[in-house]
Amino acid sequence: MLFSIALLTSCAQIWYATLGSADSTHDLVVRHNIVFDPQHGLELDVYAPHAAAHAPTIVFFYGGSWTHGHRRWYRYVGEALASHGIVAVLPGYRKFPAVRFPAFMDDAAKAVKWTFDHAAEFGGDTHRVFVMGHSAGGHIAALLACDKRYLAEVGLVPRDLAGMIGLAGAYAFLPYVDDEAEIFGDDDAGRHDSQPINFVDGDEPPMLLLQGLDDDEVTPRNAETMAERAHAMGGEATLKLYPDTDHGDVLVALASGSRHSPPVMQDVLDFLAQTASLKRP
Repeated sequence: MLFSIALLTSCAQIWYATLGSADSTHDLVVRHNIVFDPQHGLELDVYAPHAAAHAPTIVFFYGGSWTHGHRRWYRYVGEALASHGIVAVLPGYRKFPAVRFPAFMDDAAKAVKWTFDHAAEFGGDTHRVFVMGHSAGGHIAALLACDKRYLAEVGLVPRDLAGMIGLAGAYAFLPYVDDEAEIFGDDDAGRHDSQPINFVDGDEPPMLLLQGLDDDEVTPRNAETMAERAHAMGGEATLKLYPDTDHGDVLVALASGSRHSPPVMQDVLDFLAQTASLKRP
């Protein structure tokens, strides 16, 4: 098992590294290894358009089953977002088995707080800060947007966010599989608190839920039930289901630009434009 995880991690690092082009940062401002949590040595990277002003800002949380992954593998996400006029913040966070839930949620909240405090330095608009994530990162983004406890620890509320964007996110994933019982706790409190859908009450920011219909790792039912719950509670959720798209495709499509890929980037841009016109309470 450990060998297969190590092999997967090694292959992922090599594969993701090929997605960014050598000149892709030519017209971007890129800052690596900015410390946002000195206590735990956590860092983030920022990708921004040159001469950005009042640009929408996205804090992107990568996936990896809450056990593996590194932000450097996802530089292509930062580059793709920045090339479309978005300030992208890619933070690291602690993982199992070094920590258990909710430690990585505390890390994520601190990264969002850093973004509110510093986005303007990169041309970002602090009134248009979004959280976004893929897979386990989508779970983290959704909990930040729906469970008020995490942002409260850093002096924020979910409605300070302009929106949440989930790519194949895990929102309603009981029963547990693999290490999830150890990560989240196999008791009533752990099973309840681990599920973002349990905190949807209509007071969360608008959500964009992007999901491949061929995803057999995080099934489409996660996004479907999350959207249903938001609508039932009077909240705002836009659900996009992509045929012939699996778990990884929905993320890679952000940067591929292929006419054969699902229109993930365009759907994200449309969502940013739509939320810009909303009057925030």
